[in-house]
Amino acid sequence: MTALEPGIRVLIVDDQPLVRRGLSLILSPDPAFEVVGEAEDGEQAVALAHRLRPDVVVMDIRMPVMDGVAATEELARTLPGCRVLALSTFDMDEYVVAALRAGAYGFLPKDVSPEDLGAAIRTVHTGEAVVAPRLLTRLISAYVRTPLGAPPPPDVAAGELTPREVEVWRLMAAGLDNAAIAQAMDISHSTVKNHITSLFGKLDVRDRAQAVIAAYESGLVTARSGGGEQTGARG
Repeated sequence: MTALEPGIRVLIVDDQPLVRRGLSLILSPDPAFEVVGEAEDGEQAVALAHRLRPDVVVMDIRMPVMDGVAATEELARTLPGCRVLALSTFDMDEYVVAALRAGAYGFLPKDVSPEDLGAAIRTVHTGEAVVAPRLLTRLISAYVRTPLGAPPPPDVAAGELTPREVEVWRLMAAGLDNAAIAQAMDISHSTVKNHITSLFGKLDVRDRAQAVIAAYESGLVTARSGGGEQTGARG
C-alpha cells in the first residue's frame, strides 16, 4: 500500500473496553489500517457500520444487547460489502460456527498475534475467508453434526461434482490450504483455484469455511472420536 492509498477502514466491536483499546493500539500505527470506530455491543455495531461504512468489522461473538452472531447476520443482509471477522475467547465455541453461517468471512481466537490479525483483516477485505488452522476442523467437527436422514453429498446425489472437485473438497475439509492441495493432487495452484470456484458455485457456498461446514453436514467427512476428521464412506 502506498502513502496515497487509503487504509482499510476497521470497526472494532467488543464489550470489554480494554480489548477494544488493545485492538485499536495494534492496528492504528499501521498505515494499512484506519480504525474508524469502536462499539460495545452488536446493536451499536450495526448502527455505527451504517454510519461509518467500514470495510471490515472485527466482531466479538459474546456481547450483551445484541450478540455478534445476530449483528453479523444483520450486517450481511444490509451491508454485504462490509466484511465481518469474528473473534472468540474459546477454541471450541459453537457461536463462531453460527457466525460463519450468519455471514462472517472468518474467525480467529482472541490470542491471535498482531501480525496474524493484520494479515487476516487484509485477507477478509479482499473477500476471502480466514479461519485459524488450529481451530477449523476441531471446531466444525465438534459442533457440526450430520442430521439423521441427511442427503448424500452432491456428487452422489446428482453427479453434480466431478471426482477432482470432490477430492479438492475432501482435502479442504481436512484443513489443507491451496498450496497443499495442489501438492497432494499434483496439480497447479491455478487449477486448484478453478476447482474451488466451481465447487463453491455447485455447493452454493460463499467461502472456504462454509464449504467445510457443508462437508461435515453432508457426511463427506466425519469427526474421529479423538478429534480431527476422517473421510466419509460416501462418494
